Amino acid sequence: MARRTTSNSTGSPPGPRNRTPQPLPRRRRSAGDFVKAFLALVALLVLLVGVPGALATQMGWPLPSGAPKVEWLQQEITVDTFINVLTVVVWFAWAQFTACVLVEVKAALSGVGLPNRVPGAGPSQLLARQLVAALLLVGATAASFTPGLSQLGQQLEGNQRPAVAAAAQQTPGGLLAQQQGQTAASAAALAEQAAGAAAHAEGGALAAEGDTKFYRIQPPEGRHHDSLWEVAERHLGDGRRYKEIYQLNKDRTQPDGSKLSEASLIRPGWIMEMPGDARGGELVEMPDEAPKVSPEVQRQISDYAKTGAAHQQGGGQQGGGQQGGGAGSGSLDRDTAHISLPEQRPTPDRDRGQDRGQGQQQDGRDQAAPPAGEGSGFGLPQALLGAPLLAAGLLGALGRRRRQALWQSALGAVGGRRGMEPPTPTGAAADAQDALLVGADPEGVRLLDRSLRGLAASLAGESRPLPTVYAAWMSGNGDLHLQLAQPAGRPPAPWQLGQDQTFWMLARADAERYEDVDAAAPYPGLVSLGTMDDSRLLLNLESVPGIVSLSGREQDRAGVFASVAAELATNGWSDRMTITLVGFGEDLTPLAPNRLRHLDDVEALVETMEAETRQRRGALGAAGQDSVLTGRTGPAQHTRWAPHLVLLAAEPSAEDAVKLAELAADASRLGIGYLVGTQSGDLPGAAWEMEITSEGKLLAPLLGLELDAQLLPVSQQRAVVELFTDADPERDDDRPATTPPFLVDISEQGRPAVYARLVGPYEIIGLETPDGERSPLLHEALALLLLHREGVHPRVLSSALWPRGVTDDVRDALVERLRGWLGTDPDGTARLAADATGRLKLAKSVVSDLDVLRSLYHEATQGRGAGSRAVRGRLLTDALVLVRGPLLAERPAGRYGWLTHEIIDAQLPLLVADIGLALSAFHLEKDRAEKAIEALDAALGSAPGDERLWHELLRATHATGDTDRLKRLAADLVARSGARGLPPRTEALLDELLPTWRSGVAAAG
Repeated sequence: MARRTTSNSTGSPPGPRNRTPQPLPRRRRSAGDFVKAFLALVALLVLLVGVPGALATQMGWPLPSGAPKVEWLQQEITVDTFINVLTVVVWFAWAQFTACVLVEVKAALSGVGLPNRVPGAGPSQLLARQLVAALLLVGATAASFTPGLSQLGQQLEGNQRPAVAAAAQQTPGGLLAQQQGQTAASAAALAEQAAGAAAHAEGGALAAEGDTKFYRIQPPEGRHHDSLWEVAERHLGDGRRYKEIYQLNKDRTQPDGSKLSEASLIRPGWIMEMPGDARGGELVEMPDEAPKVSPEVQRQISDYAKTGAAHQQGGGQQGGGQQGGGAGSGSLDRDTAHISLPEQRPTPDRDRGQDRGQGQQQDGRDQAAPPAGEGSGFGLPQALLGAPLLAAGLLGALGRRRRQALWQSALGAVGGRRGMEPPTPTGAAADAQDALLVGADPEGVRLLDRSLRGLAASLAGESRPLPTVYAAWMSGNGDLHLQLAQPAGRPPAPWQLGQDQTFWMLARADAERYEDVDAAAPYPGLVSLGTMDDSRLLLNLESVPGIVSLSGREQDRAGVFASVAAELATNGWSDRMTITLVGFGEDLTPLAPNRLRHLDDVEALVETMEAETRQRRGALGAAGQDSVLTGRTGPAQHTRWAPHLVLLAAEPSAEDAVKLAELAADASRLGIGYLVGTQSGDLPGAAWEMEITSEGKLLAPLLGLELDAQLLPVSQQRAVVELFTDADPERDDDRPATTPPFLVDISEQGRPAVYARLVGPYEIIGLETPDGERSPLLHEALALLLLHREGVHPRVLSSALWPRGVTDDVRDALVERLRGWLGTDPDGTARLAADATGRLKLAKSVVSDLDVLRSLYHEATQGRGAGSRAVRGRLLTDALVLVRGPLLAERPAGRYGWLTHEIIDAQLPLLVADIGLALSAFHLEKDRAEKAIEALDAALGSAPGDERLWHELLRATHATGDTDRLKRLAADLVARSGARGLPPRTEALLDELLPTWRSGVAAAG
């Protein structure tokens, strides 16, 4: 759920921005225009007056003067009869054409709305429109009539559809000749309107590439009045992007002389400029449509496009990307390493519409993401909000740690914590957790990992080595650019060459088609350093030909080192690695104890790395490999050549610095990287030098970099570590962890006002069903709040419901609708309110079956049931009855994606298993084996993978004395285990209860 800003093909960010309104360009009327108008007037007079006059004087009235008689049917059909029939047809055609002219004139004079469609008058109405347009082109109403010209050259489809929106689109078949024969004045009017709207595009370059598109607001024919939300939903795929259209057209003069001042007030006939990724048949692209107009107008549009902001800024931007010694020249070697910003290129599938979902996501994130450095995080740590890859790694590692704690508690029977919630974070830890949920971009991590592994697999299939990659750039539109140390030929498809031979680029649309492959992570040393021009830089620490030095104040360097260490320890695009921390980070080891190692001083580091360097050189020689990169694509890819990254925060002495420089001289070939802090900035053996400023800028002048640094300040570092230490399964905790986070009154007096059934199919009792379109969103929001009785931050709620991002006003409107739907308690208290920290919490009168399930089990084992056997049995039975299936069964596809960040999928089966085990023990105490088996079978329905339930089922079945039944159960267990076989504990239990089970299973097989 990271927040990124989409970049267009020129590198300038698209989307909403305020621009100075410009008047429509005016064109002086020529003598030819007046001639064409005069000819149109003559044609109209001939068709409207001359035709009926000629019919009346030459043919007379063709219809009979009397009533029809039967004898008429017996009369001979003469030439006069045939002429009279044709005359009637001509009269009807004239009447239809006259109606078309009146309709077109009325629409032209009013200047608002599209002309009404005359039934069955396609060609006639098109001719009438052309003649009226030519006539009014030189009149006072020409400006207001111009929007009506947008349909010139389009085929009217009879009764199939209303008049289409602004698009001079290519027409099929015979209409092409008709379109080519349109009057030059009509085409000029169309070009003037399109050029006027194009004057407000983001740059002439975009117009030149056909990215500037327009839409004409439709009249309310057979539907509601058109709205910007509906336009965005139809052509951008997401109604929430209506603000982009509003910002592109705000305060610009419309054809009727009025202006768009409020997003909710639009009129039929208005022209709307659309974002570049808009799709749909009702759009027009300029100047791609310019060949349909005169060469003069084409030249005017082309000349104007060259004056756009994108062309004026393009050269400087590209030059800036190449500063610092000619980065990306295609002739770099190990001694002249440089990093440069890649050119922002459109994805290859852009014109095929395959980046539509990406555009929705990125633009949505752009709306919701707060500017860096501002206090717009709603109380959340801004550093974590702006580090999507780091946040995703931390969130994934935290989820794994919590699940590990749950299973270890369950299988090891630690205390009484089985199936219960982990400790609820508070204070700074709660803010850090919310920031991780809001800022994380797990989809970006997944695509990065699959893309890199897919590249490695493709190169291995072609027997090509992995190229040395200095850095990776993730652009705002989701494209991935790898910057190579030196040219390595053409990349395997779907990768393609970037701006030069040292860049390999993969479009996001192609990355989304990658699947998981069995390949080692090729570049596990990539780590985020910051952003530059809306692109995120990941430096490959293990490929740097020497030491990377970081200078600056100690407290500023600490934020960079902590961020690098945390991301390396938890990222999702590496398999194994060792990260050695020196001079800092002893408290960071709980993030990944298997990866992070802390050393006390530089002396211990030098001793360790000397041995490591010798060992790796020997291993490479023995394997016949040139470097770890060639080894990672070989047969031992999954067991060897993991990187070793050294982060030394304290500045080494001169002697130690020389030793480190000697070790680092060959480090890139061995898969070892060094990031060393220095106060002065002068460090021997430093291949790349960087500096962190007090303003959060990461500078590398020789590399041409000036990044907004990714930092993890000390306060946020401590909060994140607290989340991990609280989830440690081996932590000695005196807190009452067995108490559920929310206990309900399970007596008759505690009947809730609103009751939601989450365990199984989702049902709500006590509330009216909301409107059809809003019902799924409100149900999902309520489910999230019910699973977090401690409260949900508003930004967490919006990130969960709209992973692609949403504006604050849409989020606030949903919260208000949810509050109104839930209503109030009898005392007037709202059932949805915000606590002192701003988090949204439900009242105690809103209860779920999961709350009741936890409360029943707690009361049975820790409350009244602990002292009364009868009460315990009744409570456990009531609890098991509530279990109807998995959590939120049959939930709609595409929703509830936030459940991947939850551990409820591990908690609920453990809780159900605990209830089933407790109820089984209750029945076995009285030798009721069948009742015990019934309880265990019910629990296995929701927790089929819990080994404890199967063991207890074996014991209960053995208690029945039915040996055949026990054999069938053993055979079923063996069949379920498949090729991996039974767990050792299960085999041991079967050996005790049924010593002949092995032969019995073999006989059954």
